[in-house]
Amino acid sequence: MNYYSDSKEWQWLFKHALYWDKILPLYYPTYPTDDGHKGPADIKQFLEELLSTTGDWCANVIEPRAAQLDVEGAGTLENGKTIPGPILSQLYKEASEMGAFGLTLPKKYGGMDVPISIGLMMLGQLGRACMASSSQVAFFGCVAEMIHRFGEKADQDNYIPRILRGELSGSMNLTEPGSGSDLGSLKTTATPQSDGTYLINGTKTFITNAGGGVGLVLARIKGAPEGLEGVSMFLVDQNADKNKLNYRVTKNEEKIGMHGSFTCEVVYEDSVGKLIGGANKGFLTMLHLMNEARIAVGMQALGGIENCLQYARAYAEDRHAFGRPIAELPLLKRNLEDYETERDAIRAMLVDTLSHFDIYQRLDLKKRHTGDLTSAEKELHDDALLWTRKRTPLVKYYACEALVNLSQRAIQVLGGYGLMKEYKIERIHRDSFGPLLYEGTSQIQALMALKDVVKYAIKDPKTFFSNIFYKHPTLEFLSGSNDWTYEFKSTHYKFKKKMLGLLFTTLKPGTGEMFNPKSWMKMDEEKIGGLMVHAETLCQALSYMETLRVLTEHANIDKARADLFFRYSRLVTPRLEAIYSDWEIRTQNV
Repeated sequence: MNYYSDSKEWQWLFKHALYWDKILPLYYPTYPTDDGHKGPADIKQFLEELLSTTGDWCANVIEPRAAQLDVEGAGTLENGKTIPGPILSQLYKEASEMGAFGLTLPKKYGGMDVPISIGLMMLGQLGRACMASSSQVAFFGCVAEMIHRFGEKADQDNYIPRILRGELSGSMNLTEPGSGSDLGSLKTTATPQSDGTYLINGTKTFITNAGGGVGLVLARIKGAPEGLEGVSMFLVDQNADKNKLNYRVTKNEEKIGMHGSFTCEVVYEDSVGKLIGGANKGFLTMLHLMNEARIAVGMQALGGIENCLQYARAYAEDRHAFGRPIAELPLLKRNLEDYETERDAIRAMLVDTLSHFDIYQRLDLKKRHTGDLTSAEKELHDDALLWTRKRTPLVKYYACEALVNLSQRAIQVLGGYGLMKEYKIERIHRDSFGPLLYEGTSQIQALMALKDVVKYAIKDPKTFFSNIFYKHPTLEFLSGSNDWTYEFKSTHYKFKKKMLGLLFTTLKPGTGEMFNPKSWMKMDEEKIGGLMVHAETLCQALSYMETLRVLTEHANIDKARADLFFRYSRLVTPRLEAIYSDWEIRTQNV
């Protein structure tokens, strides 16, 4: 088996769904490249071969070890440090030798400098093979990338090559015992020293891969403003002092799933740290990592979905009842088809999001390192940033919720065997709660999505609402639009009308003030709270609509993809209608 070359779906998405015309010039501005690639076709062939290599490794090496890693666990905690067990140690060795840690990092550090979309696709392959393994591997590349983007040159030269060689990795330290999603209330402090370093004091909890050696830590410099505006980020090296540990890992949590991944409590006691990203800019700096992490978690969840549904399909085709394979029984046949439709649709939406994120990341890096973009690059950057911000909470929400639901459904396909440890579906289901919770729960993603909608409406209510009043899709249909585009536009038009009704009912702008931004900015907490009640259902609806949008675009590229659009539309239209009904019922007396 090979997670790339065996998949016609992934091959189509690679060839047609990634925005190669925009991505490749950002990475390969001239030809031939230093590696001798003569043009885009050579580059794409190289990247496909790379995905095939990682697809083989994940399917035939990582996946067979996943069950044993679940039993043995990630490793042990000894004298304030985490010690990876034999399976993780072997994983790190293989990943380093393959260059997996440095796929997206510059060649001067030992990386391969390939598009970040390729790196995230590899993480999806790892998630399919073993979600715990994908979490551990992810914290090599992402920490190196943060140091490359925000760190000083000396730190880049010191840490990045060592990370890519697998000598150390890292973690992002946000959550505290009394401060999770409310980062503005964190208690960890940073006291400036005469040599320019800071002494970090505080406790962080639920930290993935905390013993990797490098901690990116959020703390408040003494005297800094309260809330998010006073948060800074620090690079803390666990082994900075050869005589003692610079910070201690005090607990490795026992979890329902993700046994092969370290989840730890970390104590900082006068730990020496270096400011990274600028004073009081820690939240904005960490947000960069969080956005990448949320998209990566979406890819990880997709991998889990692919694994459990492939297994459930194979079981159903092999298991016979009533004289035929149970996969042919009408109800189960429909269910399996629906599960696979949702898998394929989520995969398409995620790949489209990777393109936007890739473009934004590359141009943001150039902007930070050179301080300037051309006018064309700035336009491309701003557009990619807009779509990245819009999509990030949706892909994290949708893929992770679907993983929990579809892995539970896959258990039912197996019946009683689904509960047995010798069948991997129960492990995938246990592991599914990890992606659901870390990097922000589904409710946090829903609130982020709601915030973007309200922000857009407040910024330019005239444009926001006139698009609904004056652009009926019938006009598009009469001008020769195809069937799937017309269905999408009709569905989207209805969604926007229903969303408009929800906003009006809950926020109640003043009479004649619908197009006045000041009117919307004066909303009190009670009105905003009334809208927040609907954040999760709105996030669901937005997820379905954005997925339909992507499937429409793919059908325009290849008419054969229209079948997936229509199958997915049949699947989610009843869900959308249920959401609209929920809005109407719950706002009747508002």
